[in-house]
Amino acid sequence: MPPKIGVRDRLLLIEDDPELGPMIADVLTETYDVTLVADGVEGLAAGLSCEFEVMVIDRRLPGLDGLAVVEALRRKLVTTPILVLTALGTTRDKVNGLDSGANDYLVKPFEFDELLARLRAICRVFTGEGRPVQVGGWEYYPDSRTIYSPYDGRILLTPKENELLKLLAEAPNRTFSRKQILDAVFSVADTAGTVDTYVHYLRRKTDNDIVITVRGQGYRLGQL
Repeated sequence: MPPKIGVRDRLLLIEDDPELGPMIADVLTETYDVTLVADGVEGLAAGLSCEFEVMVIDRRLPGLDGLAVVEALRRKLVTTPILVLTALGTTRDKVNGLDSGANDYLVKPFEFDELLARLRAICRVFTGEGRPVQVGGWEYYPDSRTIYSPYDGRILLTPKENELLKLLAEAPNRTFSRKQILDAVFSVADTAGTVDTYVHYLRRKTDNDIVITVRGQGYRLGQL
């Protein structure tokens, strides 16, 4: 499948104001592929079910408060850069926003030029992901548990998925037995079936050939 050319970064906007939400979305659409959601619960569901490069979340939302949305995303290991919008501008409000896991905090009313500049800034910081490892057409960043697909963009790995892929990527020509993988990545309570399960998870998130099964021996990194 060929790479997608000219695809814009995906942005999740959670804003319930019936006038401001569409206005912000309209401005951001010039730069981003915007998904607008007007409810905290629905916004959280969108943030957990879809991959976004950046999120803009209002503080006061129906269904679930914006900071609660941020906290829930971070608990689920969603590391996407998040900017919180709010009419609450005290120092304590800002501290609470950042402590919840947000990367930046912008007080209403604001200029759209500032919003765009802040989004660019947090995305630049976020993409400092460490040293990449090339796996065929995929670009893998072990330090940030991130792998970039040649056609679908950024994919976040769980800690165990990342440890497994990192082990294989560090010795791409070596075949690891299930026992070797268990000893290196998993706990003593886990079984060989756990290795097979996480290989399945990696393949499902990426490509069937990213990990190769060597019959009777184990697994090695695929050459895509």
